[in-house]
Amino acid sequence: MTAGRSAPTQDDVLGYFDTLSNWGRWGDDDELGTLNHITDDVRLAAARAVRRGRSVSCAWEVAVPQDMERSTTICPCAADMPGAEDMPLPGFRNDRRWGFATERLGITFHGNTLTHLDSPCHLFWDGAMYNGRPHSLVGAATGSAWAAVTAAADGIITRGVLLDVAGVRGVPWLEPGQGVFPDDLEEAERRQGVRVRSGDAVLLRTGYGRARHEAGAAGGFTQAGWHASCLPWLREREVALIGADTPQDVQPSGYEDVVMPVHAVGLTAMGLWLLDNCDLEACAATAAELGRWDFHLAVAPVRFAGTSGSPVNPIATF
Repeated sequence: MTAGRSAPTQDDVLGYFDTLSNWGRWGDDDELGTLNHITDDVRLAAARAVRRGRSVSCAWEVAVPQDMERSTTICPCAADMPGAEDMPLPGFRNDRRWGFATERLGITFHGNTLTHLDSPCHLFWDGAMYNGRPHSLVGAATGSAWAAVTAAADGIITRGVLLDVAGVRGVPWLEPGQGVFPDDLEEAERRQGVRVRSGDAVLLRTGYGRARHEAGAAGGFTQAGWHASCLPWLREREVALIGADTPQDVQPSGYEDVVMPVHAVGLTAMGLWLLDNCDLEACAATAAELGRWDFHLAVAPVRFAGTSGSPVNPIATF
């Protein structure tokens, strides 16, 4: 995975919890973390990234249970009620032509399948969450009282940049266990004629979406993704949000004591919001067709009180 690369040591990565920390950077009561990089000017610039008016989804369709790998869902469980005889209101009971369908959904969205947003309270390190809050603020009955997904209730609207590392390497997809390094990111910038700037959302294409479309999702925890060495690069560029077509971290990470460094350092120390399990194939095809690798990105999490994330459907508009 690191052949010919200069990779940080485990001590270096453990040091990232301090050297890359954003605790207190935007005040002791800040729950937004890196979303603070998305200013009004950044949103206006994102609007100007729309040139053709074409929108594509960056999410997977939520399937029925047998297609769901380790995540679970019941979608949909529909009931048609012609006539609605059991409705309490007489007007409905008397309308024999009226009916409807309804669903009850149960979703475990964290994992390796569903496209979802991680908020900073999703992970703890040494008993602490982002900005030094204790993990005791998360309770089984009430959820999280700190840095929950509702901190982003107004949505995440910014410029998105797709970095197609599989394309840069000239392969259909990266093999499981292959990490993406800062020089890969900069080579993608150079070849695609784009540069990541403050407030951007960076979407990483490893090509796993293509593999999943062609061969179906593979089980297990071995996957391509961001290498821990990208974390200083992301902080230096003031990236607001990262996404990938995998659950972010290359696995295995190469670090015995930090199994998921991008999650651990990113969420806990940096307050870096994460978009896991995107489907970036349509986005990549559109970008290549139009010759534009930046776009307006809209991510609107459901306002689930106290949760550590939300299923989302990120929309890229070129």
